Amino acid sequence: MSSWSVWLGGIRDKLERAHLLRSLRPITNVSTSPASVSSVEVILSDATLQRWLSNAPSAGEEGGVPPPVEENGVDTTIIRTRAIEQNTRAGSRWHSIRLFSTNDYLGLSAHQEVLDAVARTVLSQGMGPRASALVAGYTHLHRELETALAQLKETEDCLLCPSGFSANTATISTLCTKFGNDKVAIFSDELNHASIVDGARLSKSSSTELHIYRHNDVQHLEQLLEASNADRKLVVTDTIFSMDGDMAPLADLARLKKRYGFLLVVDEAHATLVCGHNGGGAVQQAGVARDVDVHIGTLSKAFGSLGGFIACSREMKQVLLTKGRAFVYSTALPVPVVAGALAALRVATRDPTHRERLWARVRQLGRALGRPLASPIVALVIGGEEQALAISQELLRRGFHVPA
Repeated sequence: MSSWSVWLGGIRDKLERAHLLRSLRPITNVSTSPASVSSVEVILSDATLQRWLSNAPSAGEEGGVPPPVEENGVDTTIIRTRAIEQNTRAGSRWHSIRLFSTNDYLGLSAHQEVLDAVARTVLSQGMGPRASALVAGYTHLHRELETALAQLKETEDCLLCPSGFSANTATISTLCTKFGNDKVAIFSDELNHASIVDGARLSKSSSTELHIYRHNDVQHLEQLLEASNADRKLVVTDTIFSMDGDMAPLADLARLKKRYGFLLVVDEAHATLVCGHNGGGAVQQAGVARDVDVHIGTLSKAFGSLGGFIACSREMKQVLLTKGRAFVYSTALPVPVVAGALAALRVATRDPTHRERLWARVRQLGRALGRPLASPIVALVIGGEEQALAISQELLRRGFHVPA
């Protein structure tokens, strides 16, 4: 057995013993009529469900091919209900569940205008030029979306990226580019998203310091800022934190910026189109949008699409598209994806009822739980790991995916 085989088997076994092995569970969206398309109603095979219920690791190999479902009532093979329904077709059993685990906050991935925009674009342009944006992948549609996002974020310009992860890594690594003999200090909240963490780690060098401040602890951040003698200081934070759903103290950060003169970078992945009077994000809601230097976001959550973006000054954009390796060396977003995101943005800014409906449900759940909720991300602490997994599995048996 080669040394790599020993390593591979050993690492996998170690992860499985520690219950850290991640899994892929194949699912398929299902609809019985065009008007009821929903990204939260899915089907999965019995084999997938049973492995999921037993918490058995999977690389997706048991997925199978879902049975065909015709719309408009012609074929009702799959019955969508709140509970798991069983179906037998060609000897296979399938189940229907509802997902309480996605980031499609406004349901725009299934909005008819979004579907129409994607369909029209793919039929007229295919997937678009398959090259990096700097070579031949940047189309008029990409530019139109960048302009609309800059308007939403109240910035001079915007740069589209292949993902939110790449937007963060490209931004942080570029901002830490060495210039002369200057030193850079990064100040990052301890609960920031992994893309921020990795971007900061990749940027570490002899001229770069990395400081982690306690979660949402402005006093600790100020102590670190006071003690640093770096020439350039960068503070980066999520605005809505992805695990607990709490918000960053944005007004306090804006006040600190006036005193210490740092560059303020915020990741609005979970806040864009969700917060603010027109979906401009948590910084808009807090009234500090103009105090932010770089707004990072994603198109894969409330937009119901795919991709990331960096809203900033035009001068900053020019440097980012030149130095941001995660952008430079990635293929541009397919044009149907861009068309879908642009349509979603138009729907969300034109019609506030999508956002209002979301927050009404957040308040409804908060009342049921007996506590106020800061965002649509809700963390419930109910006991130890085994108890949480048991409750999650019972909910899955009843047709609801609520991860633990």
